[in-house]
Amino acid sequence: MTRFRYLRDVATLELDEGKCVGCGMCMAVCPHAVFMMNDDRKARIVDRDACMECGACALNCPAEALKVKAGVGCAAAVINSILGKTDGACCCSIEEDNASDGAKRPGCC
Repeated sequence: MTRFRYLRDVATLELDEGKCVGCGMCMAVCPHAVFMMNDDRKARIVDRDACMECGACALNCPAEALKVKAGVGCAAAVINSILGKTDGACCCSIEEDNASDGAKRPGCC
């Protein structure tokens, strides 16, 4: 089976290794094996591009060493497309009135 791949270099996942207490919760809850333990019993990110930004790691980290903007970007689009949703599958379909000329343009992509 092919490993799930996110888009390269876009995941919002951040790890503060200084805060990590080595409990291993991030490894236990991550569905895509994004984390491993270093020899010094600290978590490290080994496959950032496999992160689907579900937020399970950050929610379960007792030391608050992890940050991720859960449910953002194309991870939301993948989930919505699997659920059969076609309208607003991702934030990219949302138009924002953010131009000085008043034109509507995609909000994120």
